[in-house]
Amino acid sequence: MKKSKQLERYIKGVANFRRIDILNVVSRNPGITVDGITEKLDWNFKTVSQHTGRLVQAGLLNKNYKGNAVSHFLSPYGKKFLLFLGSF
Repeated sequence: MKKSKQLERYIKGVANFRRIDILNVVSRNPGITVDGITEKLDWNFKTVSQHTGRLVQAGLLNKNYKGNAVSHFLSPYGKKFLLFLGSF
């Protein structure tokens, strides 16, 4: 089992409806960029960028850099948290 501090980081990472929506979009569109997430959710670029950064920091999203583009993928823990959230 993970340590309490690590679990807190994951839980804080999903403790926002925008971040949950971003996780759902990334799960349906692996490799999506911030621009793509912005279009799908019809949100402000800065808002999406800030929340994806927090999800990466929490260990729920992974980034893949290709030139100027940054692709986003669910981390293994991001996948587990989405399954957990889907059980409600």
